[in-house]
Amino acid sequence: MPEFLKSTARWLLRYLRDIGWRATRMFRVVAGIMAPVMLVMYIAERLGLVQMAGHALAPAMAFMDLPAEAGIIWATTILTNIYGGIAIIAALSGDLQLTVAQVSALGAMMLFAHNLPTEQAVVRRAGASALFTGSLRIVVGVAYGAAVAWICRLGGWLQDPVSFAWLRGTSDAAPGTLDFLPWLLATAQSLLLIWAVIVVLVVLLDILERLGATRLLTWALAPVLRLSGLEERAAPLTTIGMLMGLAYGGALIIDASEREQYSRRTLLLALTWLSLYHAVLEDTLLIAALGANVWIILVLRGVVVLLLLMALAALTRPQTRWGRRLRDA
Repeated sequence: MPEFLKSTARWLLRYLRDIGWRATRMFRVVAGIMAPVMLVMYIAERLGLVQMAGHALAPAMAFMDLPAEAGIIWATTILTNIYGGIAIIAALSGDLQLTVAQVSALGAMMLFAHNLPTEQAVVRRAGASALFTGSLRIVVGVAYGAAVAWICRLGGWLQDPVSFAWLRGTSDAAPGTLDFLPWLLATAQSLLLIWAVIVVLVVLLDILERLGATRLLTWALAPVLRLSGLEERAAPLTTIGMLMGLAYGGALIIDASEREQYSRRTLLLALTWLSLYHAVLEDTLLIAALGANVWIILVLRGVVVLLLLMALAALTRPQTRWGRRLRDA
């Protein structure tokens, strides 16, 4: 075999090993979240608690033109993360019936508000109000999700049903039955599919990074972020955090703020942006895999966030009451 082919084969093996290791490392973290959630949901479903929670959440979800199960999915996502919400979708997939519009609305809500206990702790440490940014994530998520679901319903758009069969195992037991082994096998199958999704995700993100697409996107979005009123020196860090995640972006801002002495207004704007719109590549791909419309969960959501940040920037200008309070804080 020619040396070139040998070296290529060695590089490919190293690359596959590295990708496999990264995906497996991520999966271990994800499985540590999803498996307990799925077990709790199994027990709750067998005891009839899921049906009870569904009845309690039905009025609120009906306001957003979503089934009651969507409330359970979103509540879990808020307390854990997007993978926790996916675990609930997998657990309820046998009975869950959603259209593309509803999946898009619910997916957008999950993207706006997830893992609030951890992520808003990062926001607080980075220098902004965790209560304000966390509340904003929930309020904007509800308003955006309701608007998407109702507008699409009234317009007759994106009304095709979405199948979650690929997330569902082979267990079809009714509530009240003890069928732990079939459920365990079905759960293992679901987790294996999630691992496969993570592998594809890691490969795709790696390809985008190697092609320079991530750096190009960072460069292209920096001027857009400046429209929100951010200081120019903070825009690149916010863009990187928007692409890589709130924890990563918050850590960058924490580190930079100690050197750059950002104003309270800049920290508020940057961290509000990151709270509402972060990890756009990874999280968007996950929600899109469930059947959501990319234009709704990525593009339109980004436009809405930009408009909100522009409004917040106007309300916090130095000459405004809120701006003076931030300056004197």
